Amino acid sequence: MDAKDVARHWESNAETWTIYSRAGYDKYRDALNTPAFLDMLPTVAGLQGLDLGCGEGTNTRAVARLGARMTGLDIAPTFIRHARETEAQDPLGIAYVVGDGERIDFPDESFDFVTAFMSMMDMADQRTVLEGVYRLLKPGGFLQFSILHPCFVPPTRRNIRDETGEPVAVQVADYFDETDGRIERWIFSAIPAEEREGLTPFSVPRFHRTLTSWVSMIVGAKLTIEAFGEPMASEEVALAEPVVADTRVAPIFLHVRARKG
Repeated sequence: MDAKDVARHWESNAETWTIYSRAGYDKYRDALNTPAFLDMLPTVAGLQGLDLGCGEGTNTRAVARLGARMTGLDIAPTFIRHARETEAQDPLGIAYVVGDGERIDFPDESFDFVTAFMSMMDMADQRTVLEGVYRLLKPGGFLQFSILHPCFVPPTRRNIRDETGEPVAVQVADYFDETDGRIERWIFSAIPAEEREGLTPFSVPRFHRTLTSWVSMIVGAKLTIEAFGEPMASEEVALAEPVVADTRVAPIFLHVRARKG
């Protein structure tokens, strides 16, 4: 599977994804993953940033509110349309561009930092993406990205629950199966069941890599890893949003920050 195939799948997801994520059904993002990502992010006020795989722009706007001058790039035109419409209604100075993360069309050393919220595990050639990020970063600039945790969310994963339905363990398999475009079909679990039945599940191509492969690709792109994050829901967050309680058993997300030396 190549980037054109990936674009086709994400374009088919984009309308439904935008509607339901903006309606508050992406609980993992809103309750845990994005807040943890922003907590880990260095100071970006006054810096020029690129959000790679920006989707409909919610996370791009969150970084812009921290004072960064942002550009958002995504492979799906419908995502970019929604992001631009929101920018027009509530301007934060963000430019949104349709583009492919494997062939980022910006001049060398254009950005102080690059973010990628849950997008890089869905890109076919991550090594090329990382090399492109290195080219785009100014000296001393950084990349911070989040992905599904390769150790705890490999191609096969199942929550194990007790008799009350509480998650108590995670079963994982196929960790070494570095899939190239395996299609996973799902919908936000927080959407009411009666409404979910009428929706076409998302079609998400996934390019799983082991932790060793991720580290090797980052180092191979001449970036220096300086921070890891594995978000865990607090007791309070897990009580408020039970869907994220499984992150108290094992992490679902991995956050990485790497710098151009």
